[in-house]
Amino acid sequence: MSIAGKNDDSGAQISVLTKEWSPPVYGQSSRVRIDYQRAEECHCILAGKMAGGMLNSIKILRTRLLSRAREKGWRTILVTSARPGEGKTVMAINLAFALAREHQQTVVLVDGDLRNPSIADYLGISVKQGLADYFLNNVPLNEIILWPGIEKLTLVPGGQAVPDSAELIGSPAMQDLVREMKNRYQDRYILFDFPQLLGVADALAFIPHVDCVLMVVESGRTSQADILQAQSLIPEEKLLGLVLNKTQTAN
Repeated sequence: MSIAGKNDDSGAQISVLTKEWSPPVYGQSSRVRIDYQRAEECHCILAGKMAGGMLNSIKILRTRLLSRAREKGWRTILVTSARPGEGKTVMAINLAFALAREHQQTVVLVDGDLRNPSIADYLGISVKQGLADYFLNNVPLNEIILWPGIEKLTLVPGGQAVPDSAELIGSPAMQDLVREMKNRYQDRYILFDFPQLLGVADALAFIPHVDCVLMVVESGRTSQADILQAQSLIPEEKLLGLVLNKTQTAN
């Protein structure tokens, strides 16, 4: 006979005596359905539905990320880019799906790009509220968490667009949010999709709140000057790495 811990969307079930692990039951999160046709049009691998070079590249990235994250004890990851349009949102989605397939861990994907929230759109999910409502309307975190029907993965959509979002990102409320998510999800990786580093202040204001930063670089488009400038804004000890995106192999 084992003594089990809480088994809902607050975390995975762990047997105190046997240390057995099982994925959480999403009894509190709102259930949504992914539009797989829309998602595939947006190049989301969706837990293996897209095969070939792109899927293999994501798996390699997952392996390298997990190796370093486990070594450092990192659980909160900021995904950003130097300039807009480099594919950082698709990268965040695909990485979240890939991480969710790993054994004995779960993932929360947060759309922190409040200037242009697009994770829900890329997945064909209709949402009524999201992260913006947490800040602007005091909506509790548990009311904006979505479960898309994929085991070990939950989403926090951005909700409405907020043009001047840097002030929200740098506010004490954001600090409280990250603290709440880290305390609530002891066994989970939390991925934050954020705007680009150059030209807007959102990601820069958020870096102090996360363990590490993954920067997406578009092959053949992002200049070396932009890469170096953006990289200089990330503390060396927090730089998880740079990901070359939209290469011929990935397509």
